[in-house]
Amino acid sequence: MDLLGSIFVLVAGLWAGTINAVVGSGTLVTFPVLLALGLTPVVATMSNAMGLIAGGASGAWGYRRELKGRGRQLLRLLPASLLGGITGAFLLLNLPEKVFHFVAPVLLVLALLMVVFQPRLQAWVRTREENPEHAVRDKRHGILLLVLVYLAGVYGGYFVAAQGILLVGILGIFLTGTIQNANAMKNILVLGVNLIAAVSYLLFAFDRINWLVVLLIAVSSTIGGLLGSKIGRRLSPPVLRIVIFALGLVALGFMIANLLE
Repeated sequence: MDLLGSIFVLVAGLWAGTINAVVGSGTLVTFPVLLALGLTPVVATMSNAMGLIAGGASGAWGYRRELKGRGRQLLRLLPASLLGGITGAFLLLNLPEKVFHFVAPVLLVLALLMVVFQPRLQAWVRTREENPEHAVRDKRHGILLLVLVYLAGVYGGYFVAAQGILLVGILGIFLTGTIQNANAMKNILVLGVNLIAAVSYLLFAFDRINWLVVLLIAVSSTIGGLLGSKIGRRLSPPVLRIVIFALGLVALGFMIANLLE
């Protein structure tokens, strides 16, 4: 990778770390850049997921105040999220790469749809918060919550992108508290999935990891995670969604081009 490419990765990592701490889906920033630089989808996914661990940790630390009193809930949900991450990483490592070439565009479209409809999702969460008598109760639907968190982990372990948005929606609907509480818990669960997936990559796909990309994204996303946790509530979500959607379309274009070759 030349100097210009490294700069692009650094900037993308900074932006992704910031977005992940605030709304999630930062992978839709880094993934298109890595594809444009010539990395294969599987290598890009693995290297990106490992690099974003540092940013996820800094973002989780920045939101630590919103986690106060949520320890018991996290202990209940984290195993399901980790198991989902293991499942997703297993699928990524063991399914033929051709499967990823076909599945990744579909997952990317799904992630982009989640980004586009995020305002409606957040409005749904706010309605649930303002009208708790209409909310789904934790005790009555505990198993369903665990299943959904597990499936979100599978999605994250396989593709990473927009897992955070999916989790915020799930947690905001099923758990009591504010959107910021859900976001703080999302940061921990996503971090857990990325960590467990990274261990799988290290054990079973060490030679398919681009360590320069991991280093660049780790450094810049750490800074981005700290920035996002501090100033994220002041950012304009509509602008972020537009840019993420545009970059996601670029990634989709690269994927389709690879399929047509």
